Amino acid sequence: MTLYGKVLRVEATPIPGLVVVELPVHGDNRGWFKENWQREKMIAAGLPEFEPVQNNVSFNDVVGTTRGIHAEPWDKFVSVATGRIFGAWVDLRTGPEFGTVFTAQLDPSRAVFVPRGVGNAFQTLEPDTAYIYLVNDHYSPDAVYTFLNLADETVAINWPIPLDRAELSAKDRAHPRLADVAPLPPRKILILGANGQLGRALREVYGAASHVEFAGRYDLDLTTSDIASARRWGEYDVVINAAAYTAVDAAETPEGREAAWATNVTGVSKLAKIAAAKGIIFVHISSDYVFDGTTTRAYKENDPLSPLGVYGQTKAAGDHVVATVPHHYIVRTSWVIGDGSNFVRTMLSLAQRGINPSVVNDQWGRLTSSSDLARAIRHLLETRAPYGTYNVTGSGEPTTWADIARQVFSLAGQDANRVKGISTEEYFASANGSVAPRPRNSALDLSKIESTGYGPVDVDKFLAAYVQSAVGSAGQRPTARIE
Repeated sequence: MTLYGKVLRVEATPIPGLVVVELPVHGDNRGWFKENWQREKMIAAGLPEFEPVQNNVSFNDVVGTTRGIHAEPWDKFVSVATGRIFGAWVDLRTGPEFGTVFTAQLDPSRAVFVPRGVGNAFQTLEPDTAYIYLVNDHYSPDAVYTFLNLADETVAINWPIPLDRAELSAKDRAHPRLADVAPLPPRKILILGANGQLGRALREVYGAASHVEFAGRYDLDLTTSDIASARRWGEYDVVINAAAYTAVDAAETPEGREAAWATNVTGVSKLAKIAAAKGIIFVHISSDYVFDGTTTRAYKENDPLSPLGVYGQTKAAGDHVVATVPHHYIVRTSWVIGDGSNFVRTMLSLAQRGINPSVVNDQWGRLTSSSDLARAIRHLLETRAPYGTYNVTGSGEPTTWADIARQVFSLAGQDANRVKGISTEEYFASANGSVAPRPRNSALDLSKIESTGYGPVDVDKFLAAYVQSAVGSAGQRPTARIE
């Protein structure tokens, strides 16, 4: 192999994510020099995103020293400081590529990036060989590892030095054959707020997928001080934060203000710090309440935030925090309707009980199906859409709460004229306790999410189907406030 004169280049292999990196080495009569790790140049050349946190060195003085085949739950960048090695890699991840093999020789001018779950093994070809590997998670004896026998007949690695003449550890000799290997599962998805309307919709969207975990408030509380130690965060690829303090009016009280900031800002900040450190994709749910509702058009994702009340202020602050995470999706939505107590179920209950409600007619927006919102989140993740903020609501013309109430009455076979439209001021005139200011215009522009290939459901079609389903279910007595 040629040591000098190479140009930095990243080459793909038959194993997805495993790449060989050709490194420029500069030499003269004094020896040689190379940039062994240069993140900016290497990422630009095609290396996957990689932020190492640990640097390990392995030295072998005897030719034929052989280590492996080990698959760890982190990514690894392996290079040679001195000498030469034969490397063998086997895909031990769950999926159709399980068992795929790639081999290559490495010297100071050639390195390899090994993704999580790909088994790696090395055999020294020269004496006094030292190789270096950078990893993006700290070693832990509690982590999940997968191993394969170096002599497995199925992968049939052609070792330059036969294993019966090589230096092996007793542990490596005892590793299982491929047929007995438990594949390393993919990094997990953690869904917080799993018992809310969106959380329940995400349960339906992801079903019983083994790599998806659901956590309610009592499983992982954002306000606790030990979030960093609550999980082995390196095992997660995605965190979807559907948890929030959403008591809009109560947030205006001293106790509510403290609780809202604790969950929506302090807790989110802790998660954001973890996500940034571990390379986790952070999905965060935002709200129309981050705007003051004074524009005469639908709000775009990059419009300046101008919240009116405490709840909106905490959501806006949370958005700014999440935007600092390298891999993030801020999904902004409004007027979410799903499985649980909500405005539509309240109106349906009133209609069926002969009560004629007064409903505000000067707040404009669109309903959002929690199921549609969950599907949009999965779409962004699976298509790896560009990171950033996306508006997601139902599609169609914006309308008022009073108009929606009339639609519900009509769809339930009731007289829509039983709904009286009143102003926000009239509605809250007799309210006891704190009342949060509401944005008058909550309509969100959907062109960005549509540009990714996702089409939000039509609001009218969703509402008709929702009411029909709710009418057919028994025992529904929602308690949400009419607004």
